[in-house]
Parts: sequence; C-alpha cells; structure tokens
Amino acid sequence: MFGNYLVGLREGLEASLVVVILVAYLVKTDRRHLLPRVWGGVALAVLVSLGFGALLTFGPRGLTFEAQEAIGGTLSIVAVGFVTWMVFWMARSARTMSGELRSRIDQAAEGSWIALVVVALLAVGREGLETALFLWAATQAASSGTGSSAAPLVGAGLGILTAVAIGVLMYRGALKLNLGRFFAWTGGFLILVAAGVLSYGVHDLQEAGILPGLNNIAFDVSDTIEPTSWLGTLLKGTLNFSPVTTWLEAVVWVLYVVPVMFLFVRMIRRTAPPRPASGPKLASTSQGASA
Repeated sequence: MFGNYLVGLREGLEASLVVVILVAYLVKTDRRHLLPRVWGGVALAVLVSLGFGALLTFGPRGLTFEAQEAIGGTLSIVAVGFVTWMVFWMARSARTMSGELRSRIDQAAEGSWIALVVVALLAVGREGLETALFLWAATQAASSGTGSSAAPLVGAGLGILTAVAIGVLMYRGALKLNLGRFFAWTGGFLILVAAGVLSYGVHDLQEAGILPGLNNIAFDVSDTIEPTSWLGTLLKGTLNFSPVTTWLEAVVWVLYVVPVMFLFVRMIRRTAPPRPASGPKLASTSQGASA
C-alpha cells in the first residue's frame, strides 16, 4: 500500500502540475472563459485513463493461464519502459514544461474551441495512461503474493488524492514545494519500483513458457523472509521483492538498475541549478563590469 501510495503521489502530482499551469495561465491572462474547455479536456483524460485501467484489469479474464501470464508480463515490461522514459523526461524538462504549455495554450486559444480541449486532453491524458499502466503492473506485482489487490489500489488512490490536494494548495499559493528535489528523490525510488515490476514481468513470461529458466533459482530466502511476514509484505509492496528469485529475474534487475540509476543521477546533477558564487567573487565581478 505504501509503495503504491508513493507511485500514485508522484504520477498524480505530475498531472496536477499540468492542470495548475493551464488554469493559472488562463486566469492570469484574463481568459477565464476558456477554462471550461480545459476542464472538459481534463475530464476526458480521466475517463480515458479509467477506461484503460478497466480494460487492463478485466480484459485478460477468461483467457488461459499461459495467455494471462504472457499478457501480464508483456504489459509489465512496457510499463517499465514508459515510466523510465517519464522519469528522465521530467528530470530534463521540468524547468521548461511551464513555458511549453503556455505556448500551446496561446496557439490553441487562437484556433477552434476544440483545440484547447485537445491540448488539455493530451497533456493530462499522457500522464493518466502512463499512470494507469504502471499502477496496474505495480499492483499486479505487489498483490501476487497475497492474491489481493485492494491495499495497493487504495494506496494508489490515496496518493493521487494527496497529489490533487497539493496541486490545489500550490495554485492558491498556500504551499511551496521544491519540485526539483521532489522529482529527484521520487524518480530514484520509481527506478527501484520499476526494476521490481520488470523482474515480475520476466517471471510472468517464464511462467508462460516464453522465457526459459523458471526452475533455475538464484536464491530462496523464504525461510528467512516469509512472504506473509511484515518484512516480506513491506519489501513486496515497496520494491516488489520476491523471496524466491530466478537467475534471469536477478540478472535483469541488476542490468536495469545499475545503468538506469547511474544515468539518472548524472542527469540530475547536470540539470541542478548552479550554486551562487561567494560574496567576494561577486563583488570583484561587479567592479570589473563597472570598469
């Protein structure tokens, strides 16, 4: 529940920021009459995301076990690809996202009424579809040991509601959040969560008979960390850790985490704002400019 809460918080806050930027810019430029178009696009994006989540949940039912595992494993790997791209995109584009959205609003406002609806639909819908896919995959992985998906879904829902509340407070100026630091820390956490989802997807494909090595166990710590214990539940819910892991799952986890985390940390350091210069140096620079 806690792991999916953080996932819902991170993904929901990205969508909330998009809405805050769109609404605040229209209000600031005295174009409140265009707000219904934005809210219409947001509503459509939410409906599409919910429909996509329902399709993922109920679509595979009635298929054979192997077919369900093949679909689940494939979608889990696709979800990892999407969330990895999203983490890097947010780390690179967070500083310019506001300007890009404002430019799109200006262009759409000059066109037909549907144009602004489409801008809001695409901006929020992209986040919504990615969130639905990744939360579905994370929920499937987290609930595989207990057979219940209620707690992960409740956690994700609470995270999204918290993100909406933060967005409202930011719009009203009651809350200031260091978005760069927030996305840096949550991005690193999401990489670890995605690694667990990737490992789970590989296991699904092994059970479907698509990938080999289902019985080649790298380690089995189920006697030490019982899946139903508080520690096993915590590790499963946050990092999708499995006490019984095959060699292929372990190798894929390492091959994903090590390079992706390295590249992410390097990007965060490159995009971090420069530290202000010391007082004496600023003074000397100012004197040189005056001369």
